[in-house]
Amino acid sequence: MAEIRAATVLPARREEITLHTSDGLELVGELALPVDRPPVATLVCLHPLPTAEGMMDSHVLRKASYRLPALAGLAVLRFNTRGTTSARGTSQGEFGEGETERFDVAAALEYTEYHDLPRPWLLGWSFGTELALKWGRDPLVEGAILLSPPLKRAGDADLDAWGADGRPLVALVPEFDDFLRPAEARERFKRVPQAEVIAVDNAKHLWVGEPYVRIVLNEIVKRVAPAAAPLPIEWDESGK
Repeated sequence: MAEIRAATVLPARREEITLHTSDGLELVGELALPVDRPPVATLVCLHPLPTAEGMMDSHVLRKASYRLPALAGLAVLRFNTRGTTSARGTSQGEFGEGETERFDVAAALEYTEYHDLPRPWLLGWSFGTELALKWGRDPLVEGAILLSPPLKRAGDADLDAWGADGRPLVALVPEFDDFLRPAEARERFKRVPQAEVIAVDNAKHLWVGEPYVRIVLNEIVKRVAPAAAPLPIEWDESGK
């Protein structure tokens, strides 16, 4: 058995994909699937702010794709929103301040539907939480998990809409977040009766450090694939 570390990449079927938006853009991405079984659910990842180096390879999303297909049977879909660059390439278009990205969110969900990916959940981080709150109430979506939500572009009207909708909304809020800390988050999310606000002690906005990554991934799996929780911290490299 080997300990799962920051750089660990567990087995998965990985495929480069292209999303097509209704306003005519191509977005680059990757789909990671379990090797030996159909996925039990799907994470559609929405990355942090591209003008602050956010992209599909931002570390928590990358580690979700590296671990969760094998550990929890999840499909993990990551992509670069319009105008965003990563090692996978650059998506067409220009940054739209969270407005034209509505078409990007829709394209990712259309991909899940067309490819029969089950039970899509949105996993947004920072700017990605704004996209989830503003544009993620698609009938396909089972719920949303928000990492470090700033609640800047997404406001009370978006929260009210989620509250009326009733689908699960889970916010993981770092104790020392740069934009929204737990006490304020609890007040803001009171508008969403079904929302869970989980304060994470000592964490910061970027979730740097393996202990915080493990907390995040475990909280995701508890909601999306509860039979797989808690996640192991070791992996049998022999595959047995």
